[in-house]
Amino acid sequence: MFNAASVPSFSLSTTPELPLSAYGWTDGSAELFAPLAEAGLTPARIVRVDRGRCDVVVADPETGEPRTVHADTRAVGDADMINCPCTGDWAAVDLAAEPMPAVVALLPRSTAIIRKVAGKRSDGQVLAANVDTVLIAASLAVEPDLGRIERFLALAWESGAEPVVVLTKADLVDDAEFIRADVESVAPGVTVLVVSAETGEGVDVLRACTPGTTAVIGQSGVGKSTLANVLAGTDVMTVQQAREVDQKGRHTTTTRELILLPGGGVLIDTPGLREVGLYGGEGVAMAFADIEELAGECRFHDCGHRAEPGCAVRAALEDGTLPQRRMESYLKLQRESEWIASRSDARLASARLKKWKTLTKAQRAVGGAAKR
Repeated sequence: MFNAASVPSFSLSTTPELPLSAYGWTDGSAELFAPLAEAGLTPARIVRVDRGRCDVVVADPETGEPRTVHADTRAVGDADMINCPCTGDWAAVDLAAEPMPAVVALLPRSTAIIRKVAGKRSDGQVLAANVDTVLIAASLAVEPDLGRIERFLALAWESGAEPVVVLTKADLVDDAEFIRADVESVAPGVTVLVVSAETGEGVDVLRACTPGTTAVIGQSGVGKSTLANVLAGTDVMTVQQAREVDQKGRHTTTTRELILLPGGGVLIDTPGLREVGLYGGEGVAMAFADIEELAGECRFHDCGHRAEPGCAVRAALEDGTLPQRRMESYLKLQRESEWIASRSDARLASARLKKWKTLTKAQRAVGGAAKR
């Protein structure tokens, strides 16, 4: 157990002089943390997670300057891949714990990027927490996969953060603006930027789009680490070249890491995602807002968009305003979300049944003891 009296106290003010404000600490954070502060715990932001341990940034109790410390995370557990400590989390740390500081609680998350784990399992995995903007990186060195971009957009919208699509390596193509138009057609309401780290094209606009906490997601080799270096103004991440034959990327980033940006805000770089499984929710509806809007114009509110009369979606498909490819992508992601929802409901039902059986067993034991 931590000893509250042994932990030096300091102000939770959000004035610019407090270093944690640079990492996203707000008055709202201070209000949520108040009971934990009274218990003698120290606020910290998780910048990197390893198995059973993490790196956190805290304001030094003596100097007030930010410093990174290693902390044990076993007190809050690591079995649940959604609720376990994650890069971007705000944590309550016991600095006096032995043999090393320990994370003893996490503040509620404002947003979280959660994907379904790879394979046939339906569990979720949190990629980054408390994110304001999600940069979806796609390379112009190869023709962008519109279906994959739609999938990333659904993932980003579901997180609660604001998605921005960044088309990287613009210096390698002559038709970047035409490609941007194609991507914009599958990203309603989303900013799509064309960026080149080599020439600096679009970098200033990108910086303006990344206030607060920004996470970068995408496949390997699309330039995520290069974007991180450009925004940080220095080589904070190792960069490897994609294969010349097929422009397939190599895994450069192996863990999620939070980086303080010189112009303000922080950036979370993430490893390349080979599989982008959705974890349910409203992300699909938001990523396909154009189809959802058309569906609202159908004659029947439960229209299946197949052969029903007065179907606005079928009419858009027939006159070409809605591409068949996009409709098929929508239906596919919708099926995935429904499957995840059904599995989640099954897990909840199983948990309720297990709890009920445990209570029934306990009641029988008590009743049996009373009869004796």
